[in-house]
Amino acid sequence: MAFFFFGALGFKSVFGEPAKEDGARNNNIVIEVAGILGSKVVLVIDKRQRVLNPGETAPEGVKVIDVDSEGATLEVDGERNYYTLGSSRVSTVFIKPEVVEELIYKDSHGMYRTGGYINGLPVNFLVDTGATTVAMNRNEARRLGVDYIVEGEPAYVKTASGVSEAYRVKLKTIAVGKIRFSNVDAMVVDSDSPEEVLLGMSFLGRLNVQHQNEVMSLQATF
Repeated sequence: MAFFFFGALGFKSVFGEPAKEDGARNNNIVIEVAGILGSKVVLVIDKRQRVLNPGETAPEGVKVIDVDSEGATLEVDGERNYYTLGSSRVSTVFIKPEVVEELIYKDSHGMYRTGGYINGLPVNFLVDTGATTVAMNRNEARRLGVDYIVEGEPAYVKTASGVSEAYRVKLKTIAVGKIRFSNVDAMVVDSDSPEEVLLGMSFLGRLNVQHQNEVMSLQATF
């Protein structure tokens, strides 16, 4: 049974922070030279047909350098190779990571609050970098359809008013703006505390979080 306790605003726990996700990745694609149409080449890239002129680049990142009657010179991630008509090969394409940013502004109480969604339902979050996990009270969990007693792992939390029973759960999805993660660890306290849903490090730990003046920037790399 795990034991949790309050941080500055939220919960700390014996569980470590999740590792940050690295959006940069390589992707293997199959490239086939299916035909030559004059100066154009017909490519089939992962079962998608592309008709390209020399100098053009397919959405998959394959650039046509030159075309002749027997094949084409293609460039993939800076490497050029000659592909004969009818041939196919597997090439590795570097997928440039997409960075999504959401900005949260400090309110009149000096806190960062933002709207979002848990399991597709609207939620008002209090951003708490001192909380190891996302945390909510039992009433909010019931509203969100989180069956914490059946599906949760029993634990205890220590607050300023004493020790309360709690349950460690896995939330299907949490979304803040365009940032959306699945299978996020959370804590449901079997009481009326915390009054607000705490957006803790089980979500924030997957992001690059920056503060500048009165603005908090949440950046996700996919």
